Amino acid sequence: MGSADVVPGVSGGTIAFITGIYWDLVAAIRSFDWGFFTRLLRFDISGALSRAHLRFLIPLFFGIALAVLSMARVITFLLAEYPVWIWSLFFGLIAASILVVGKEAALRSVPGWVLLIAGAVGAYFLVGLIPATTPDSLFFLFACGALAICAMILPGISGAFILVLLGKYEYVAHLAKNPLVGENVLPLVVFFAGCATGLMVFSRVLHYVLGRWRALSISCLTGFMLGSMRKIWPWKEVLESKIVGHKEIVLRERNILPEEYGQEFFIALGCMVVGFVVVLVLEKLSQHRKQDSDAVHQESDTAAGSTASSS
Repeated sequence: MGSADVVPGVSGGTIAFITGIYWDLVAAIRSFDWGFFTRLLRFDISGALSRAHLRFLIPLFFGIALAVLSMARVITFLLAEYPVWIWSLFFGLIAASILVVGKEAALRSVPGWVLLIAGAVGAYFLVGLIPATTPDSLFFLFACGALAICAMILPGISGAFILVLLGKYEYVAHLAKNPLVGENVLPLVVFFAGCATGLMVFSRVLHYVLGRWRALSISCLTGFMLGSMRKIWPWKEVLESKIVGHKEIVLRERNILPEEYGQEFFIALGCMVVGFVVVLVLEKLSQHRKQDSDAVHQESDTAAGSTASSS
């Protein structure tokens, strides 16, 4: 999830969905409720921690944080040196993710198709917006964190791309590359505080919507992923850019067909296939994990019933 969230146009929420932990993630985030903070204010630390799903969240959080901090340099390098191959890999990932997530969409009803089309059209135009020039104030950085984290937990909406639109992707990536430099510590703390706030608020909204209209919501999320593929098409022509520091920042671009169908094209095609297969393998592993978990619960319930009968 952390590696995916580093890339503008790819969502960590999609990775959570295809690996089968998405619903656990939303429920775990929602566990930080009013009761949790009430206990904290009363210094009932053990009571507060007992309400949170920490056994799930702690390893997940450290995995994401480690990936973001370690992969920021790697992803930046790969996108600069091998853009077509890397975008091809992610194109395959998202294409397969649409098929996986779409299985649960309400595509046998008119409202389901309406939401899918609306989500696709909305995401298509969203990813075509021109990045804004914005201030580096701590308040705005807090707001960017809150908005980006909401996108990060939605399949199909990239938190990194939201930062690009808000004009803060390069700035936050620079902070993540050098987190221990004195002047970077406070902005990073403020950014992550915004992420935490947005996460706790939005998780409640998301839990309510998915709980009441799950299939329809997934239709909309599938549409988001479909529309976002405009952003990750591997072959592009830059229409407008600007130089920030020593880097070229793309402001406008358009998708084009490959200029040549030689070695680079077939390597890109291979990367697409690899990305596609990876998602299918992850989905199979997720299904096996769910089946094993259901079997364990069934055996536990059977054993409990036998004990009750014998007593």
